[in-house]
Amino acid sequence: MERRTAIKNTTLLIGTVLGGVSIPSLMQSCQEQNRLDWKPIFFTEKQAEVVSEITETLLPRTVTPGAKDLKVDLFVDLMFGKTLSPQDQAHVMKGYDRFMEICQEKFGKDFTDLEGPQRNEVLRLVEKETNKFNPTVWGSTLGEQPPIDFYRRLKQFALAGYFTSEEVGKNILKYDPIPGDYKGCVPYNGGNTWSF
Repeated sequence: MERRTAIKNTTLLIGTVLGGVSIPSLMQSCQEQNRLDWKPIFFTEKQAEVVSEITETLLPRTVTPGAKDLKVDLFVDLMFGKTLSPQDQAHVMKGYDRFMEICQEKFGKDFTDLEGPQRNEVLRLVEKETNKFNPTVWGSTLGEQPPIDFYRRLKQFALAGYFTSEEVGKNILKYDPIPGDYKGCVPYNGGNTWSF
């Protein structure tokens, strides 16, 4: 391995670790934000409304809270504005325009005016059309990663925001340790220790 590649991989690994620490703090700041006085930092207000509807379509309210309930859309806007390079931001905005074109081409309406089945159909079409993340091994991307489009980034940020929210972490996700709790003071009898 060349020295330059090793430094690059180490930097990516450190960025990933530090990013993992900062994402929950960003999500917490979104939870404290009042929706009435919220102003998007990356999207326009009309675009932010579309983003809110996309996140709610991806993560609707059922027996669990939806994306809007957890303010995932605020988190997505913050992630687009604070974590992407200017080049990636420009690419995302082109992807947003293409997303809206698909809505117009398919149904002649904006995404916010579509019904549930129509929204799902648009998301399926965009899912097929957009670039995917290349697989990674130990923090290093395999192959040349093409720029990630608007929808794929939005989906990534929405899922990260949803599953790192306090509500989901405390009340929905369950931690079930396998094979079970550690019992250090149980005498060994020579039998199967997993069947206490």
